[in-house]
Amino acid sequence: MIRSLFEQRPLDAAVADAGAATLEFDGARAWLRAALAGDVGQLGAEVWVLDPALEQVVLVRHPWRGLVPPGGKVEPGECPRDGAARELAEEAGLRPRLLERPAAAAVRSFGPGLPVGLSLSYAAIGDPGQPLIAEDGQPAAWMRLDQGWDSCFPDDVLRIRRYVKLLRTGSPAG
Repeated sequence: MIRSLFEQRPLDAAVADAGAATLEFDGARAWLRAALAGDVGQLGAEVWVLDPALEQVVLVRHPWRGLVPPGGKVEPGECPRDGAARELAEEAGLRPRLLERPAAAAVRSFGPGLPVGLSLSYAAIGDPGQPLIAEDGQPAAWMRLDQGWDSCFPDDVLRIRRYVKLLRTGSPAG
């Protein structure tokens, strides 16, 4: 399939970030290889903002997804890392440096009846003392990782905990 540079650059970045991700879920890399032959569909990106003690994460209360990390759709022509940083700024008012190595690659649908797509998770260390500036109707808050939360993605808390465990043990994550 022939793609313009506008389309190809974000796809190349998504492939590189999925390949470099610390964790992989849902057969994301194999799914992406197969999808590249046709239409990759929607790319999603989010940021797992952790406190320095690795005990809390920033979550946004989405109207129907519940509590989720700040993130969303990668815009046309935008690389996933840039989309994740943009979404974090829009949804929580935060602009921390994203860790170099992506945290995770997964395959998921972002809503009922929507097709599945690649979702890339990035990580950052944030300051819990910095005020969160949320979008209207989507409050943002720090949540403890030793507690669960209500989300349409119930595995998120387990996935983030797994990533934090790797960070704590010194696994190469960034």
